[in-house]
Amino acid sequence: MKPVTLYGTGVCPYCDMAERLLARKGVTPDKIRVDLEPEQREHMMRITGRRTVPQIFIGELHVGGYDDLSALDRAGKLDALLAD
Repeated sequence: MKPVTLYGTGVCPYCDMAERLLARKGVTPDKIRVDLEPEQREHMMRITGRRTVPQIFIGELHVGGYDDLSALDRAGKLDALLAD
């Protein structure tokens, strides 16, 4: 499986839902807590153009937030993105 990076915060229901969806796929994302590391929030905003969390990367591909991740799953495209 490709590595998954999730930019999130400690109190974020959408981050939790994204982690649960990924767990069902057998994936544990590398979680970067932007509430604990403000420089990581700045980095996240630079590379995604977005301010909200979660922001999720599969490998080098920015897939967006939880709604985007869930839409990929419903469309049957998430498994292919996660595969090596």
